[in-house]
Amino acid sequence: MPVQISIPSPGESITEVVIGPWQKSSGDWVEKDEIIVEIESDKVTLEVPAPESGVLQVLAEEGAEKQVGEVIATVDPNAERPAGVAAIATASAPAPAPAPEAVVAVSGDGDSKVTSVARKLAADKGVDLARIDGSGPSGRITKSDVLAAAQMPTPTPTPPSAVSIDTASPIVGTVPAGSREVQRQRMSKLRQRIAERLVAAQHTAAMLTTFNEADLSAVIRLRKRHKEEFEKKHGVGLGFMSFFVHASAAALQQFPRVNAYIDGNEVEYHDYVDISVAIGTDKGLVVPVLRNAEAMSFADVERTIKELAGRARDRKLTLEEMTGGTFTISNGGVYGSLLSTPILNPPQSAILGMHKIMKRPIEDPDNPGQIVLRPMMYLAISYDHRIVDGEQAVKFLVHIKDSIESPQRMLLGL
Repeated sequence: MPVQISIPSPGESITEVVIGPWQKSSGDWVEKDEIIVEIESDKVTLEVPAPESGVLQVLAEEGAEKQVGEVIATVDPNAERPAGVAAIATASAPAPAPAPEAVVAVSGDGDSKVTSVARKLAADKGVDLARIDGSGPSGRITKSDVLAAAQMPTPTPTPPSAVSIDTASPIVGTVPAGSREVQRQRMSKLRQRIAERLVAAQHTAAMLTTFNEADLSAVIRLRKRHKEEFEKKHGVGLGFMSFFVHASAAALQQFPRVNAYIDGNEVEYHDYVDISVAIGTDKGLVVPVLRNAEAMSFADVERTIKELAGRARDRKLTLEEMTGGTFTISNGGVYGSLLSTPILNPPQSAILGMHKIMKRPIEDPDNPGQIVLRPMMYLAISYDHRIVDGEQAVKFLVHIKDSIESPQRMLLGL
C-alpha cells in the first residue's frame, strides 16, 4: 500500500504553505530520507524527505497552496526497484560515499555531466547548461552551479559594426531592438509576509529616524591587533557586528523603552536583550535572534551569527529562531549602502542601521582645528515615537557611538 506524504507543520500558527520545486517527478524512484520537495510558508522554508524508498507519485503541483496535513504525494515501497538503481547498503556493510544527485550527460557535450536536480532547476530558471562550467567532480554541473549562473546576466549579442543605409527611406540606419519581454512571477509566501509587515510598520507606528556617525579607528586597531589570536583561540573571526551587538545590548539596558513593545494600551518591558540580526538570502531578508545578547561574549556573538547566517543561506532556520527579538540590527554597509532609513521590525520599537565604512575628513577631537582622515560609519536608529521619545533615541545612539569610538567602555560596563 502506498505511503502518504503529507505537509508537516512548519511551526505554531502556520496553517498554509506553498509547494516549492519538486526534486523528483511522478514515476521516479526515491530513496528513504531523500529530499523530494520544498514547502514554503510566510516565515520559513522546509525540505520534505521521502518516508520510504519506492516509486513516487506527485499529487500537488509546484506553486499550489495547501493546508498543513494535506497529502501531496505517495511512495509505493512495494514497487520494483528499477534496473541500475543500487540498493541501500545494509547496516553491516560499509556505507559508500553518498551521491545525492543522479547525473546525466549534457546535450551537445558528451564530456560534461549534469545532475538531475541541476537539470530540472536549469529548465525552471531558463539557464543554458551549455554555457556552465561545472564545479563538481570531472566537471559535473551541480545545483549550486545553476543557481550561480541564474544570477549572471545573459550575454548580449554584439551588434553588427556596419549599419545598412536605405536611401529611399528617411530612416538612415537601423539599430537592433533590445529585448522587451515581460515576465510575471508569483511572490513567495515569505516575500508576501515581508511586504505585509513593512507596510504595517509604516501604517501603525509613529516611525522617526535619527542619525549620527562613529569613528571606527579604535575598533579597527583593536581587531587588527588581536584578530589572529582571537580566531586561533575561538575558531571564528572577529567582525564588526560583535562590537555593535555589545554596544546595543548595553544601550538597551540603559534605555529600556527602546527594548520594549507596545501591546494595546500597555507597554511590555523586557529584562533581557534578544537582538534580531538581519541576514539577506535569495528568498528575502530573515532576522534570526541572538538570545540574551547581554550575556554573550564577543566569541559567542561571532559564532552564533556565523551559524545562523549559514543556516539562513541553507534555508534551515526554524520558526523559533526567527521570532521573539526585542531589537534589530541591520547592516546595509555589506551591500555598499552609505546611508539609509531602516524600517521597524514589529512589534519591536527600534532598529539600528549600520552602513559602509568610508574614510572622511573630520575635526580631530584631540586637536581642535586640525583636520584628519578617519574611517567613519553613518549610524541610524528608526524608532516608534509612541513609546520612545526623541531625546531617548538620540541619547541611545550617542551611547552606541561612544562605545564604538572607545571600545574599552564595553569592557568596563559603561
